[in-house]
Amino acid sequence: MTMNFNELPEFAKEFKRMSKKYKSLPDDLEEFKHVITVEPLGNSKHFSIVTKNDRCTVVKARLFCRYLKGSSLRIIYAFHCNDLRIVFIEIYYKGDKENENCERIKAYLNNF
Repeated sequence: MTMNFNELPEFAKEFKRMSKKYKSLPDDLEEFKHVITVEPLGNSKHFSIVTKNDRCTVVKARLFCRYLKGSSLRIIYAFHCNDLRIVFIEIYYKGDKENENCERIKAYLNNF
């Protein structure tokens, strides 16, 4: 069974903007997808569950970016275990922003 990946339009915009700045990002995201395909809720201390309901689990994880040499980005995604689907909600650089966008996560959870 394969995992399906989707993304919110806001995520796509952030990702596109950050890909210009951090050239390795598209490859880093592909690598990350391999990890979460095997272990959707994460496999280390670099993953934490933001919220969970009967339909999905929202996870915040570190996305290691080769271009950043040691620093990492944060990525927020929803794992829908019923239909093996992951939806990327937000990506940001920890140095620019302290925490995830709770409003966006709430809006996402209310809309599906």
